[in-house]
Amino acid sequence: MAGSLSLSTKLSPFPWAATVIATYTEKAELSFDEAASGVTLDFDGSQITDEAQIVQTLAKAGGLADESTKTQAYFELAKTLPKATALPDILAALDSLDDHLAFRTFLIGHDLTAADFIVWGAIKGSVKIIGLLKNNKHVHLSRWYSHVESLESTQLALTSFTEAKASKARNNKTAASFALGLQGAKEGEVVTRFPPEPSGYLHIGHAKAAMLNQYFAKMYKGKLIIRFDDTNPTKERTEFEETILEDLALLDIHGDVLTHTSDYFDQLYELAIQLIKEGKAYADDTEQAQMRDERFNGIASKHRDDSVEDNLKHFAEMKTGSAEGVRWCIRAKMSVDNPNKALRDPVVYRCNLLHHHRTGDKWKIYPTYDFACPVVDSIEGVTHALRTNEYRDRNPQYYWMIEALGLRKVNIWDFSRLNFVYTLLSKRKLHWFVDNNLVSGWDDPRFPTVRGIRRRGLTVEALRQFMLAQGPSQAIVSHEWDTLWTLNKKIIDPIAPRFWAISKGGQVPVVVKGGPATPEVKTLPKHKKNPDVGEKKTVFASNILLDQEDALSFEDNEEITLMDWGNAIVRKKEADASGKITSIELELHLEGDFRKTKKKITWLAAPSTEYPLIDATLLDYDYLITKKKLEENDEFQDVVTPQTEFREGVLADANVTDLKKGEIMQFERKGYYIFDGKSEDGKLQFILIPDGRAASIASKAGASVDVTTKEKKGESAKPTSDTPVDTKMYKMETVYGDKEVTTPVETKMYKTDNIYHS
Repeated sequence: MAGSLSLSTKLSPFPWAATVIATYTEKAELSFDEAASGVTLDFDGSQITDEAQIVQTLAKAGGLADESTKTQAYFELAKTLPKATALPDILAALDSLDDHLAFRTFLIGHDLTAADFIVWGAIKGSVKIIGLLKNNKHVHLSRWYSHVESLESTQLALTSFTEAKASKARNNKTAASFALGLQGAKEGEVVTRFPPEPSGYLHIGHAKAAMLNQYFAKMYKGKLIIRFDDTNPTKERTEFEETILEDLALLDIHGDVLTHTSDYFDQLYELAIQLIKEGKAYADDTEQAQMRDERFNGIASKHRDDSVEDNLKHFAEMKTGSAEGVRWCIRAKMSVDNPNKALRDPVVYRCNLLHHHRTGDKWKIYPTYDFACPVVDSIEGVTHALRTNEYRDRNPQYYWMIEALGLRKVNIWDFSRLNFVYTLLSKRKLHWFVDNNLVSGWDDPRFPTVRGIRRRGLTVEALRQFMLAQGPSQAIVSHEWDTLWTLNKKIIDPIAPRFWAISKGGQVPVVVKGGPATPEVKTLPKHKKNPDVGEKKTVFASNILLDQEDALSFEDNEEITLMDWGNAIVRKKEADASGKITSIELELHLEGDFRKTKKKITWLAAPSTEYPLIDATLLDYDYLITKKKLEENDEFQDVVTPQTEFREGVLADANVTDLKKGEIMQFERKGYYIFDGKSEDGKLQFILIPDGRAASIASKAGASVDVTTKEKKGESAKPTSDTPVDTKMYKMETVYGDKEVTTPVETKMYKTDNIYHS
């Protein structure tokens, strides 16, 4: 681009005309700066701050047609229209424009000009005028307005504005969310901790906790402890510790200290004896089911008032792991009938005879998480324990442990647990998919594990922005995935190299008349808007390949644009009996204007020995379950998605062979992908990265009946008003009865019958 258009989303009226013409002509890059007091175009060494001049400058640079006298009149109209306050004056101007456009597509001539952009911008910036257009009394003006707004370049400008505004709001929200920071925090003294259990792989829920702990540690120039909560030898393994550290590295999280709860087993044992001696804990051999029932109903254990000597004797027996010892546990003597059931004498020690992966067979007794966590937090100097609000009922229990043992106080900071629709976070449920070979492993792109989402193409920066945007929210909700993937797209789009691929199913051979006699290789940027991404080699030849889908859309003698090459006219098409295109002949028309073509087509030079194409596979995935949120009584096996992996064979340009596994790129007009290495048969594999749009994140299993299938059966593919809908809502009569409801519209157009009327 030759220039830069700097502006703020706060400007009022907003310079829509300048913004949209900048994206249409591609002569100025949008640069949103919230500190900007106005709109400024830096172009060819000069600065322009008047919107009208900016529009004229960019129109001229972009080669837009101009009729000075007529154009000036519309510029004057655009200047006065937003300032008009009297309704008759506004309506008179709209009536005049509507009459003018009754038999015209554009304001001047047969193409878009500066006049269209300046008037469209004036209307866009007036809430009053937009409201009047919605009355359907200026149908021609509305049609023209909608056409300009529907242009790809206009949508790009609108999206850029929305994202800039959202980014500002998000940053403000994040800043506001953390403005108060942590209770009693002092710079240089804050210590946070992330305490995963080494019994599996980290998932996206753990990622939030880890990122928040690191965020606050850095915010206060403090310290982050990574502590493995290894108090249950039944589930824990050394290899899980290694994978968790690798997962944290994938998230760019690095602790200042690495510890284990097992480092403190001796101290925890002594503190448990202290509780017993002080009458704050007792031994209990009540069976688990009965204990659960007694706690629920507020019934005291028969051992609650046993002597200290008896309790110590049973605890010593537990330590040996004898048959008698394993019958007992140690319970904190908090309350029998507290309304908060978490305070009803919880278990703090229990027996486990299995080999511990770090301490071996030294211990037969292990502290529970509820006992060990507050104790070790205090011992290690943690100042602020960050934990999800599902533990909120147990916060008083946490404080009781510290107070009862006379330990240093630790502050608790609650945040909401992270949940997503169509997503299982339970280790047990995820294990079921692995065990039943429904996924390739714990790093499967369908999994919410850190490894899975990273392999799917989610960046650490997108994840961090999303997590911080949640702030200290206490709302327990199931998030949609669209916000996260939209953030991700914003991060990868400016840096993802662009390549091309043609689907192997039905590729169409094309002869290009006027093309080079022999193949030519040109060096082009991998990213047109970011030359720092690098360069690629593109082969130009008279024999190329196109996608069947594109070929089917071509009209005879239609002018199209071959991307990175120029315009061409469709001179001949051949098809087989099924309607499938078998060959096409194009005639180059390089003097044609790419802005006037509706179709911008990717293509590849036909493969040869010297210039081969690469056999590759594109992978896409669906959610593992078909239900957005599982209810308490749901069995997840009942809602497993029948098919969750989709493969498409393609031929890709040879530039993709330079990619390294894990690199993100874009196959233009197909989507963003992450290179997943080679498959067993040697083909390159690319995993589709959702971009946040509805089509990319919708559950494929929930799609309606395929239209093609219905047509083959002779059924109507068009939905009807009496299509049954499964709903729990009660039935009621239609408000307007059975008659068709029509909305009268004032129009100068002639009347026509409804072509779909039967």
